[in-house]
This record gives sequence, C-alpha cells and structure tokens, in this order.
Amino acid sequence: MMTETAQSPSTPLQPLETRAEWRASDIADRERWTYRLTEGDVAELEAALAYAKARSGDVLDITRELFPLPTLGATIRRFEDELIDGRGFQLISGLPVARLGDADASAIYWGIGMHLGSPWPQNKHGHLLGDVTDQGRAATDPTSRGNELGPVGMPYHSDGSDLVGLMCLRKAISGGVSTVANAVLAHNEMVRTRPDLAAELYQPMIYDYRGEEQPGHAPTYTMPVFTRHGERLFVRYIRPYIESARRHAGVPPISAPQREAFNLLDGMCRTPDFNVYMDLQPGDMQFINNYHVLHARTSFVDHPDPGQKRFLKRLWLETRKLNDRPQQFQLAGSNKSWWARNRTKAS
Repeated sequence: MMTETAQSPSTPLQPLETRAEWRASDIADRERWTYRLTEGDVAELEAALAYAKARSGDVLDITRELFPLPTLGATIRRFEDELIDGRGFQLISGLPVARLGDADASAIYWGIGMHLGSPWPQNKHGHLLGDVTDQGRAATDPTSRGNELGPVGMPYHSDGSDLVGLMCLRKAISGGVSTVANAVLAHNEMVRTRPDLAAELYQPMIYDYRGEEQPGHAPTYTMPVFTRHGERLFVRYIRPYIESARRHAGVPPISAPQREAFNLLDGMCRTPDFNVYMDLQPGDMQFINNYHVLHARTSFVDHPDPGQKRFLKRLWLETRKLNDRPQQFQLAGSNKSWWARNRTKAS
C-alpha cells in the first residue's frame, strides 16, 4: 500500500511520472491519440445497446456486463492504460449521432464509459450523465458550475473524479474548442525551474464548494494543487473555485506567492508546447485523466435555435486501474450511499 508523501521545505521536491510527460511536438500526429470507430465497431456498439435495452429500461442501470463488447472491449482497456500511465487523454471518433439520435448515442457513450470505470456523481443532485450546454448561468455567479455556463471560455482546470469524459452531440456555430494541457509536465518543469513556487502548490488551498456541500457541512474544503502519493502525482486545480472561496467568512486572501504560483501554472498550460486543441465533432468522445491533464475550452458563438445549441454529455468515472489514491481523492463510502440514493441522468 502506497502512502501519501507530505512535502515540507526540508523535503526536496522531485519530478514525478516522467513517462507521462509530453510536449505538443510529441503528439503532433493526431492519429496517435484518435481512435476512429469502424463500421464493425459501430455494429458491435449497437448490438451491445440492444442487449442492454432488452434487460434494463434505465440507462443508469447499464453496467459493463450489460454492455458486452467482445472485440472493442480490449481496445478500451488499452485506452485505460494510456489514460492512467501514458499521455492521459484519448479521443474516440465517429459515432453516428445523427442516425442514432441523442438518447441512443448517449446510452452508447455511457456503455463505453462503464468499460473504463464506474460512474462518479457530478454534483449534489447525484447527476451521473451530465449535460454541458448553456443553462443560463453567469460566470460571475459564485454558485455556477462550468457545464452550466454559456459562451464564455473556461480556464485550464480539473474536475472532481479520476476520469472525465465528454461526448459532442452538437457543435456551436463557432468556437467552443476543447483543449488539454499536460499537468505532469507543468509540475515537473516547476520543480526543475521554480521549486519555491512548486512548493507553494503542495500546500493546502481553500476551495469553494459553490453551494455543492451537503447539508450541515462547511461551504469550503481544503486540498493542495499538487499531491505526491507514493511515486504518483495527483493534481486538483480549479482556480475560479479557489478565488471564489474568499467570499466566505474567515477565509484569508490569496498570498502573493500563491498567486505567482497560479500564474506560472496557468501560463505553462497556455504555452503551445504544453497543450493540444480538439475541435470535437458530433460523435466524438474525449476521455481525460483528471490528475495528469487539465482541460479548458475557448469561447463560442451558439445557435439561436434552442434545438441546435451546443450540447455535450459528460461522464465522471472512477477507474479500476487506480486501486490506491490519497484520501482527499476518494469518494467516501457514506457519500457513495448518499449519491446512489439521489442519482439522476442530467445536470
């Protein structure tokens, strides 16, 4: 059993998981991280969906066993290896959304997700298959969440699960491009060049729950941006949530060294050498390791017709490949029971 390593000024920081470092030049060939579904793959997915529908009337009841993929399943297992121990992201392309329709495409996406892990609730309502679309919430609202926002861009950040998946059902008129940045490389470069600022990000940060806390619990929580656990790196970085935590009584202001560290991390993620952009097309599915890759999106111009608005489905997943995590990256057993009772499809 690995144990979490607490960092202190007397403990030299070290680069971690260097095998997961990549630069844009290393992944310039998009075929290396894009899997294009074949006609045979699509037929296998449709057969799995028919099998699941015959046994369950609720997409949330579809398990890996109820969504059999005798051939494609082995490929998805290789994706899981790449997500956890490799580059940290994977694109699956070519699901025929227009022919399948939103409901069946979303159910197939869910089925693929169940082969990568177990569902992880995305908010206090227990949503498991979330909607990413303009829900009329403003970025200035301290209780808004990223999947609810309209056409504004979003900075590089992580979500609250092991893996996050996005499937595009409809694109915006323009913009809304997804981008991922290598947080492992950013961490290691900070350790190599600015260990003083890397050390700041190993210290506890106060995050805003933004109204997502359970009844009777504090409105904030504390965890570092960087956590070493054995020889693994775990990253949790949502700068808007760190900033908005200052609205709560008793939360101290962000210090100058902390702000300098945030700015350096943000700047690294925006550096072209550290990131890659993906203009997701309908039927594209993107999966990300939240601990190794930060993600963002550009601003966009949406369709005026509500039925044509930019629309993606989101999954948060607990991977079976990580059998040991720091405590703050686990969904506690009592919470799992609470989420199970309150699970729903859309956010």
